[in-house]
Amino acid sequence: MNRRSFLQGIGLITGGAFISLGANALTQILTGDTVKGRVTAGKKGIKGVVISDGFSVVLTDDKGNYELTPNEKAKSIFMSTPSGYEFKTDYNVSKHYENIGGSSHFDFKLEPLKVDGHNHHFIIWADPQVKNKKDVKQMMDTSVPDTIATIKSLGKNALVHGICVGDIVWDNHELFPDYNEAVAQMGIPFFQAIGNHDMDYRMGGDETSDVTFKQIYGPTYYSFNRGKAHYVVLDNVRYLGVEREYDGYITEDQLNWLAKDLQYVKKDQLLIINLHIPVYNQVKNNQDFYKVLNGFSNVHIMSGHTHYHDNNITNGIFEHNHGTVCGGWWTGPICVDGTPRGYGVYSVTGTELKWYYKSTGLPAENQISVYAEKLTDQMRLIANVWNYDPQWKVVYYLDDKPMGALSKEQGYDPLSVSLYKGDQLPAGRHFVEPHETGHLFVAHFDPSVKKVRVEATDRFGNKYSSELDAK
Repeated sequence: MNRRSFLQGIGLITGGAFISLGANALTQILTGDTVKGRVTAGKKGIKGVVISDGFSVVLTDDKGNYELTPNEKAKSIFMSTPSGYEFKTDYNVSKHYENIGGSSHFDFKLEPLKVDGHNHHFIIWADPQVKNKKDVKQMMDTSVPDTIATIKSLGKNALVHGICVGDIVWDNHELFPDYNEAVAQMGIPFFQAIGNHDMDYRMGGDETSDVTFKQIYGPTYYSFNRGKAHYVVLDNVRYLGVEREYDGYITEDQLNWLAKDLQYVKKDQLLIINLHIPVYNQVKNNQDFYKVLNGFSNVHIMSGHTHYHDNNITNGIFEHNHGTVCGGWWTGPICVDGTPRGYGVYSVTGTELKWYYKSTGLPAENQISVYAEKLTDQMRLIANVWNYDPQWKVVYYLDDKPMGALSKEQGYDPLSVSLYKGDQLPAGRHFVEPHETGHLFVAHFDPSVKKVRVEATDRFGNKYSSELDAK
């Protein structure tokens, strides 16, 4: 793609955009004005499409018409793209919304999908978090071509979209166009959630911390559909008004909107919720959030933020807290728990979801790191199975003799310790430290053993193995 035409096509996010944001130029409609519009595919109006301002939720009528009165805090009108239609994008960056401005009429035009959307795939990128052009180059040279190769591996006619679950950049908003160029190159529609490093500081409190993000990517919470899956993107980073201070919190406005949005989703439908900060352990009002999801039986949450990988099941809800695209902030090949830097790959068949974690630069079969450490009078085997959940099975072999299951333990990945432990490591970003993880598996063996092998079977029956010379 021609870089100049690409950047011109998203001229909104370059140069003067950063000067004009403080003027609150996104909203000019007076409170009480009614917004109207129509959703069409060709000349046909589409019935039952969800339209929202982030506060009210309405459906289009038999002819595709809608109307609503925007809340005084609303900045945009957005469409929850219905199943069976293409996602509207600008250079593959999602564009499912219209900013509220001088007009009070907003139409949305849809194009039917050419293939059945009930079977589709999606990619989860967590924390690209580029801070400078050097980081951008690493992303463009490694993560982007790797993701492109993965997309191609899914099949020539595969239906694939992407979601970035926050920290697109590292406080440097001038790099948003570089991320957008990465999205353009990957060639699939990409949706974005806001992260703590994507916010505006020094501009007030939480209500103004997302001004730049909204100018570039539109609303910070919204939904869309593909096949029998309903996707939701939320903003769960609450800026506290003191520079760089934030917490994990889902505002009451969002919870109210989410409840209204989910009125039109069947309880057994596949529900995929995307946000930045992990809900199960770092969102203060997670119980309020879980209450909104009460009765939904097939819920998966996609999160990032931590720079480690963890799977958690709470109240029957499966949360995938992803290892990051940038690993340890672009300082090494792994995250702080030893998970290789990479991204999630998900496949949807009807309401069934399958997944694996793809390590950047390594084959999809790479799912285990194995280490052998010499102790005083014996050896210790450590296997890091980063995408582990309770339905996995992890066994080991010594000189090809089956030894049964490994013991699951809490600890530190040996490579993360050697790369990141101490105030002098890693070079350039000394704050990176190893993080204890619960997806380590350990056994002890005699020093006479020559070869060790670990075999892991995931919840879908896929077997992965890794071996090393113990000598």
